[in-house]
Amino acid sequence: MRGGFFIARAAWVLVVILGLAITAASAPLMFEQTSTLCTEAAGVCLERSQVSTEGLQRLREVGLSLGLYAGLIVGVETFSKLVWVAVGALVFLLRSGDRMALLVAFFLVAFGTATFATDGVEILVSSHPAWWVPARAQQVLGEVFIVLFFLTFPNGRFVPRWTPWLAALFLAFQIPGDLFPDLYSGSPALEVAQGVVFMCFVLGMLGAQVYRYRRVSTPQQRRQTKWVVFGTTLAISSLFVLLAPLLFFAPRLFGTSPFVLILIGGVIPLVMLLIPLSIGVAVLRSGLFDIDLVINRALVYGTLTASLALVYVGAVVVLQQGLRALTGQESQLAVVASTLTIAALFNPLRRRVQRFVDRRFYRQKYDAERVLAAFSAKLRDEVDLDVLSDDLLAVMHETVRPEHASLWLKPPKNRKTRKILPKPHP
Repeated sequence: MRGGFFIARAAWVLVVILGLAITAASAPLMFEQTSTLCTEAAGVCLERSQVSTEGLQRLREVGLSLGLYAGLIVGVETFSKLVWVAVGALVFLLRSGDRMALLVAFFLVAFGTATFATDGVEILVSSHPAWWVPARAQQVLGEVFIVLFFLTFPNGRFVPRWTPWLAALFLAFQIPGDLFPDLYSGSPALEVAQGVVFMCFVLGMLGAQVYRYRRVSTPQQRRQTKWVVFGTTLAISSLFVLLAPLLFFAPRLFGTSPFVLILIGGVIPLVMLLIPLSIGVAVLRSGLFDIDLVINRALVYGTLTASLALVYVGAVVVLQQGLRALTGQESQLAVVASTLTIAALFNPLRRRVQRFVDRRFYRQKYDAERVLAAFSAKLRDEVDLDVLSDDLLAVMHETVRPEHASLWLKPPKNRKTRKILPKPHP
């Protein structure tokens, strides 16, 4: 067993060295491509990092040169890769004796340096064919380890039993596409098949995680699963919120708007860092953080922010239209009035959203808090000690739900009386 761990650790070190070498070799090539104008006749750039002539003009309008933009994009992507490697190294240094933690360390390094950030790999391979084997190997390793991670986390076993077949089917379609990027582009049927296999893998992965969470996982493993699901869901939903309006309503802004260029090239890698950071917390420190509290606050303040933003935009639009109809011109009064409205709505709306989230997603905790609040109010008025004793035992049974509960009271005459709450019927 020790020999196996030694070989695995040595292999991890080699994967880290290869990932850092790919990052260092691809960074100057990415800078060169990013700082080159797009040459498409229609003005639409196929590479997300390239800038069209119109895009360059708009960058200059906001005070950004092409070189500064290229440095920003390459710097952010390089920083993102280094964070993936750093989290993997931290997991390796602290938990390399654990089989699952070692798999996590492999996944973070290989996926973060080659599989997720494919632009650097493609540029490196096309510019220097000698890098084809090591770069593609790192990319394939990332595919393999991400499948193993999501199908075996957190206990390191395939559960349910059909998940190995799902992993084999997905990798059989995905790996050839990684080795030869144009393999599926020439056949619509193969593209559809690849998409179907990918969706089946995502659904199967979610089903396996739900099954493992409900049937197999221990309380500690459930906390770890919550952290991973929370970070991954937050990252993907953030990407959808950022990109969906552009894809559906303003596709022509790609390659032209400075905001969109920086969003795609600079913000997306930073948003995706939620995945390695949440995985690191799940593996290393999940016992020290209340994930339910984090999820609760994220739901409350995410909903609150979206609601206030909609109210603010709607109020500005409506008030501007009303003032324009009355005075014939726009006025800053609409912005001031909308800002004051948001300030007045913040606390009442936050309390309403908090109650709604507690009722819908944390019903048991919400009921317990209501019972405790009612008991606290009763303490101020009730003077009968026997009634209070019975109420206290009832509150304990309703909120904590113990197997049995006892209350000892010391009377004035050095005697102890005891009340025992009978065991609840199943």
